[in-house]
Amino acid sequence: MTAVSAPPVPRNRRRKTRTPHHNPHPPIRLSEQRINEIDLFPGKEHMACPTCKSWCPLTGMGSQPKLVPHHKARAGQGPNHRCTIGSNRRVIVDISVGRWRTKMIESVPTAAARRATKVLPKPRTERPPATSQLKPTPLAAEKAGQDFLKHRKACVLCARVSRDSAAQPCPDGARLATTYMRLLRQEPQRAKVRQIFARERNRFDRLYARQAPRKRESEWAAALPSVREADRQRTAAPAGDAPSAARTVPLDPVTFRRAGS
Repeated sequence: MTAVSAPPVPRNRRRKTRTPHHNPHPPIRLSEQRINEIDLFPGKEHMACPTCKSWCPLTGMGSQPKLVPHHKARAGQGPNHRCTIGSNRRVIVDISVGRWRTKMIESVPTAAARRATKVLPKPRTERPPATSQLKPTPLAAEKAGQDFLKHRKACVLCARVSRDSAAQPCPDGARLATTYMRLLRQEPQRAKVRQIFARERNRFDRLYARQAPRKRESEWAAALPSVREADRQRTAAPAGDAPSAARTVPLDPVTFRRAGS
């Protein structure tokens, strides 16, 4: 019986391997990488491989730094595939340890400040009515007169007209005065129209009050046959045998509960 060998998996590698081989791909510049993807602590230089994003040691920091050979997966996990683009790839250290440490310190409060803000619900505003639903305010001579007096107290040109008849009012004052005079002339006619509408409204109210009882009686008369038919069907006994006396005796709750269980 032949033994089935387990598929090869990445194994634990030495921290810094020594090899004279170099990757033909262009070298990696540390200044172009993210600050959180490199570690330049003396004696523990690491960086994330740009190809497989695996953290790998940097070897040859004194002469020619490069990434050590590594697999794409973690040790003991995943398929045993070598990262051909990132292994033995040269690294250009164009950032000092002090500069890297300063950026790391500056990024700590920046990352801590990125927290979710409290979502404040927006107050719901009432939907404005449509243009066809707007009801214009009827003009009245009294309201127009109040607006004209208020404007004349606040306007210098219109206040001068009351003292000097040769002075000219401002355009707004002239418009308000014209509107006030026009409403004064139309007020008798408007009063007659209001009286006519009030009289017709009273007449319709009296007519409705006289016709309401008759209309209610006719509606009840129309609904009376259907009501009588519903009462007849409700009081009629159902077809079949009449209920026996034994069924009318109430059952004991305990016995009924046992029978149901």
